[in-house]
Amino acid sequence: MGRSTSLLQQMTIFVTVVTGGGCGMMYYLMQKNFAKSEFHRLAVEQLNRNSTAMASLGAPPLKIHNIHLTDRHNRVDHANAQLKIPVTGSKTGGYLYTASTRDTLMNRWCLQRVALQLRTGEIIDIFPETESE
Repeated sequence: MGRSTSLLQQMTIFVTVVTGGGCGMMYYLMQKNFAKSEFHRLAVEQLNRNSTAMASLGAPPLKIHNIHLTDRHNRVDHANAQLKIPVTGSKTGGYLYTASTRDTLMNRWCLQRVALQLRTGEIIDIFPETESE
């Protein structure tokens, strides 16, 4: 009886470790896919081009963090993408809110809106530009 209980415990530990590793790998791969996506890349490029937003963050250096997969602001389907990307600079941080649509004819993502909300609550509209720079 002792031997079968020991074997069962070993199997339980093995399955737990494999399941945890699989979940960790899945999370990592999902984050990597979001970071490589066109709608994510276009939004971050717009942030990098906006001197007001970058100065408010204290960037460079700009750090782009993993998105929260369970956040209701993060939704992607075949035609629309909406993300809330955590960003930080040396002064403060905030969230980069993005909305994109897919152009089916050109098979490309097109930004609709990019805005930075700082921790202070201030919102900086990045795209489309609201004022001439």
